[in-house]
Amino acid sequence: MTVFASEPSAPRPEVRTAAGALRGSREAGVAVFRGIPFAEPPVGSLRFAAPQPVRGRDGVREAVSYGPPPPQGGHFGMAALAREAAGDDWLTVNVWSPDPGPGAGLPVMVWIHGGAYTIGMSGLPEYDGGRLARDGGVVVVTFNYRVGLEGFGQFEGAPANRGLLDQVAALEWVRDNIRAFGGDPDRVTVFGQSAGAGSVAALLAMPRAAGLFGRAVAQSVQGTYFSPELAAGIAAACAAELGLRPTVADLSTVAPARLPEAGDAVGAKMNQWADRWGRAAHRSIPFSPVVDGDTLPVTPWQALADGAARDVVLLVGHTRDEQRLFTALDGLLGEVTQEQATTALQLFGPGRDGARRYLDGFPAAGPDELYELVHSDWLFRMPSLYLAHARAAGGGRAHVYELAWPAPGMGGALGACHGLDVPLVFGNLDRGQPAVLIGENPSPEAEALSARMRADWTAFAAHGDPGWPAYDTGQRLVQLYDIRPVVTAYPEEASRLIWQEHAFPALSLTGR
Repeated sequence: MTVFASEPSAPRPEVRTAAGALRGSREAGVAVFRGIPFAEPPVGSLRFAAPQPVRGRDGVREAVSYGPPPPQGGHFGMAALAREAAGDDWLTVNVWSPDPGPGAGLPVMVWIHGGAYTIGMSGLPEYDGGRLARDGGVVVVTFNYRVGLEGFGQFEGAPANRGLLDQVAALEWVRDNIRAFGGDPDRVTVFGQSAGAGSVAALLAMPRAAGLFGRAVAQSVQGTYFSPELAAGIAAACAAELGLRPTVADLSTVAPARLPEAGDAVGAKMNQWADRWGRAAHRSIPFSPVVDGDTLPVTPWQALADGAARDVVLLVGHTRDEQRLFTALDGLLGEVTQEQATTALQLFGPGRDGARRYLDGFPAAGPDELYELVHSDWLFRMPSLYLAHARAAGGGRAHVYELAWPAPGMGGALGACHGLDVPLVFGNLDRGQPAVLIGENPSPEAEALSARMRADWTAFAAHGDPGWPAYDTGQRLVQLYDIRPVVTAYPEEASRLIWQEHAFPALSLTGR
């Protein structure tokens, strides 16, 4: 496991939390504390349980390396990374502070990583919070939460949405301890991307998260939430891969590292269950938050429209070309056939006449564009936009953006694709997997756009205002991030009209 060295001339920072004293490091002028447990390891008798409070300890704990991630699916080499960082203390937080000390009172930004609820860990280099903390004058917190079957599998004897409960526990740790790091527990902003943004949306709808944050940033909301029946059916298929029943009694006998393999196996052949699992199967999404009526009572759109978390100001948006990256990964860039486009429109367009709506709304679009549009809209763009609509309908305030700046990496073929916002918001343009989107040598243009987005995000965390008008259903003004950022009417009007009557229900066994 990597240990990060302090600046040679700087004294190592120390803080005292409720569970004991910590000694971190100082890097580029920022105090950094890594691998701090916020809950007991969810293994042994605590396997598949809700997170339990961490026990205190004597002495000073070294906080200079990331904690081991939870078990990971095999995508993008995550399983190998998890194996390299062996250990069961999965539930840890990391803190970057420009001014540690109980009197600083800085805004706090708590990051929730993405990864389709299947992969992801806070120790990835793209999530290093140093630049955001230093330039923005904020305390940045990142953390691990359980993913895959450990966090979102629906089976007998386990509470639903354990991954979301981990997130609540991390936010409770922030509430109880962040003052010691220079943060203001009354000025906490949660921000996340993709499944992390879906988690942010879920937290807005969760009674257990009430009062733990006052602002929320949702970047490319993954719009999938499962009914209990759909989640249980997928979990049963995963257990069957191991020759087991979908129960805590059976699955707790399996080494944690083996469970993601079962999840990957089911994810790779979900089309076998397409008639029963519907869109989740067609898009190979085996895990999502479960609308169980308890932890997550209703979908985020219904909750916000009904007035949930009305006082939490929302910043929400998406990239212009969300689907482009996935199309490239599937080897379909520029190769989509008319048949593939038609099938996608029929499967993912809203309502019975969704395909016709797209053909009427985009009469000049060819197969590639139609395929990309409907996938982008179904999974990310419209869930994000209509979260703002729900926020406004419920009496709250939302600010909306679209990232339209095309990624220069890979010859510009990926456009403003999914994930491009992550390096721009963190300012880590030359490290981690998303750096391939920016290119080896970030241009002045990329640096300028990153500085602008970081300034807007930290201003929102500090004051609740990112610098452009709130979204309303009349003018529909949004911030468009491009070479020259401008405030303009929402640019994806044709898609908005196609989806305006869609209710965004939980995905169910009926498939639609």
